Amino acid sequence: MANTNTFIMKPKIDFCFKELMEFAEVRRGFIAAVLGISPEEVVSTELKPTHLRVKHQKDKLGILDVHVILNGEIQIDMEIQVAQFLFWRERSLFYLSKMYSDVILAGEGYQVLGKCIHVGILDFILFEEDEEYYSCFHLWEDKRRRIYSDKLEIHIVELPKLAEREYPETALLKWARFFNAEKKEEFEMVAKTDPHIQKAYDQLLYMSGNEEKRLLYEARQKALNDYNTQMYSNWHDGYSEGEEKKLIELICKKMKKNCSAEEIADLLEEDKAKVETIYNTALDFAPDYNIEKIWRKLGGGKKTAAV
Repeated sequence: MANTNTFIMKPKIDFCFKELMEFAEVRRGFIAAVLGISPEEVVSTELKPTHLRVKHQKDKLGILDVHVILNGEIQIDMEIQVAQFLFWRERSLFYLSKMYSDVILAGEGYQVLGKCIHVGILDFILFEEDEEYYSCFHLWEDKRRRIYSDKLEIHIVELPKLAEREYPETALLKWARFFNAEKKEEFEMVAKTDPHIQKAYDQLLYMSGNEEKRLLYEARQKALNDYNTQMYSNWHDGYSEGEEKKLIELICKKMKKNCSAEEIADLLEEDKAKVETIYNTALDFAPDYNIEKIWRKLGGGKKTAAV
């Protein structure tokens, strides 16, 4: 059992993140940092149920990490993800669209549809081609850059990029460092820079010393480790490094010819799930398809995938 004098939870584990966001001052500071506004502009943050409404029996259930109503009108979904998720873009769009449409009832007009914001804090790199650790997306017209609607908004924070280069000091960068911290000294350093992060750190210390919460945290951490290891094994079992890269290369060649994942699996006589995994990862590297980068994003060169 870990020593309570040295043990500290990692905020990037979803259990810990959800617990921290239970506190209004922590939510207030983080939301203000993401949206680039002052904490004073965050008048209220009401926690809502994390299960999104299912209208039909066959609808997919949406379960959010943290669901907040900002200032009584704006819905915010905050998700933290430590294990690489190949379909993160699709998942974020699913949650965003579910939030947007869930508020309208039969007989109501479209004017009831309000602004919805998705915030993804990722412990993996989603945009390999970009240096920035933070990205914000809206619906724009491609040529004139005219906004179509401001009611859908996506914010992405990529934590691994913090170790790669220096970034301009902002409130969001401080929060990103807090979520990415591993040791007490790191937490203490960033907590001194912001009163809301100090509140988060105080709660983190309390939770880390609470036996019941620590057991729940460790159980969740183990589940993530087990899942991540299994996903790694499913892709790498039975393949040498050279064979993995050769398969990626073959798939990319077929992708350049506009073949679908299903067509490629048939042509190469490979497992469809494995081909789809490589196919969807390789899409991020089109049109050049850097084999080494694709292989590494799939977990190549690691004995176990990071949590």
